[in-house]
Amino acid sequence: MNTNGDSTNEDSTNGDGSVGGRLRTAALTGARALVLAVVALAGSITLFVLSVVSIVLVPVGIGIVTTPWVLAGVRGFANWRRLVAAQWCGVRIPPAYRPVPKDANPWTRCFRLLGDPATWRDLMWLPVDMIAGFVTALLPAALLTYPFEGFALGAGLWRVFTDGTRVGWWYGFVPVSGQLSALAAAALGAALLVTGVYTAPLLLRAHFLLTRSVLGSGQGELAERVRVLTETRRDAVDTSAAELRRIERDLHDGAQARLVAMGMDLGTIEALVEKDPAKAKQLLAQARKSSAEALTELRDLVRGIHPPVLAERGLGDAVRALALRLPISTEVDVELAGRAGEPVEAAAYFAVSEVLTNAVKHSGADRIWVDIHHSPEHGGMLRIAVTDDGGGGASIGAGSGLSGVERRLGTFDGVLAVSSPVGGPTMVTMEIPCELS
Repeated sequence: MNTNGDSTNEDSTNGDGSVGGRLRTAALTGARALVLAVVALAGSITLFVLSVVSIVLVPVGIGIVTTPWVLAGVRGFANWRRLVAAQWCGVRIPPAYRPVPKDANPWTRCFRLLGDPATWRDLMWLPVDMIAGFVTALLPAALLTYPFEGFALGAGLWRVFTDGTRVGWWYGFVPVSGQLSALAAAALGAALLVTGVYTAPLLLRAHFLLTRSVLGSGQGELAERVRVLTETRRDAVDTSAAELRRIERDLHDGAQARLVAMGMDLGTIEALVEKDPAKAKQLLAQARKSSAEALTELRDLVRGIHPPVLAERGLGDAVRALALRLPISTEVDVELAGRAGEPVEAAAYFAVSEVLTNAVKHSGADRIWVDIHHSPEHGGMLRIAVTDDGGGGASIGAGSGLSGVERRLGTFDGVLAVSSPVGGPTMVTMEIPCELS
């Protein structure tokens, strides 16, 4: 990983070096750029208008309720752009959002979000994205598709526009009035296509660099790194303390209480074994049942701390075992050439567990897909995608359980992105930098 956020994505820029590889890379880049242009224009306009209207309505009270939800959508849109920037062109744009308490009331949540400098960077980025972002995303797609119009004109399409006695069409700066000028249009198209094949990946990267120049924090890389580490350390400490309290509570209310009851039963059995053997036998069966229940609770507690299957067989099999216990049909696809470190595996496992739990509880889905794979480039990246066919509407923040997942991943410099339009489907993507052993 490059500390400047400028890792070079060879797959996106150079293909495999051959002509065929370069053509495939250019075609993929063009398709991505076209999707990005459409999404940039539609998403940025919609979210910008909603944000302005919602913030304007804050003084009358309506905006206090709507603004956190709208800004959560803006953050989700910005995080999706961060994710594709890293995946497609190796441009990392670290998020710099200040945490908002999960149990905060609408007033506190609204003004915490509005007081976050990162929120205003997101809002400033939206008009930039709908204009400059749209143009820089559309340009590589245009360079790769516009030449085919020139080829069609050269192949005879010019006859649809003119009979050869007048200029019937303009292709770029070439006036098309007959076969000769149509061939000139085809030659211009060939030049544009060659230019597009060689420059489209660089132009798409320029789009993401423009995005980073607006979304990136202005505090400097080191200061931003210190701030993120401070926040993630605090979150990790708070999470550990909460986990210890949960374990203590579960032991006290569960296994410990059963073991105490079993001890009392054994004392009673000792006193009754000669006086009332039948009663002693009944209490012995009850003690055996209590010991089995205590053992089950201890196993469940251990599974909640660190599942044995995760320690023994790794992340892939642990997620498969988790999927088997879900009431929704879940398909798990794993491509891992080795194992990540234990802390990373644990963080990934519990992040997937939380996302799956959210999907079961809230999505109304009939099917869930989990994809886990590792890319060795740039120091290694573990990528996990959880997709469901439910009703959509999931978002980070606004009291969502996904906020906890984001904090858990942030401890390892991981990122979380959510794509969940109303009506579905929902796709939650997680990335954690790591190497496999």
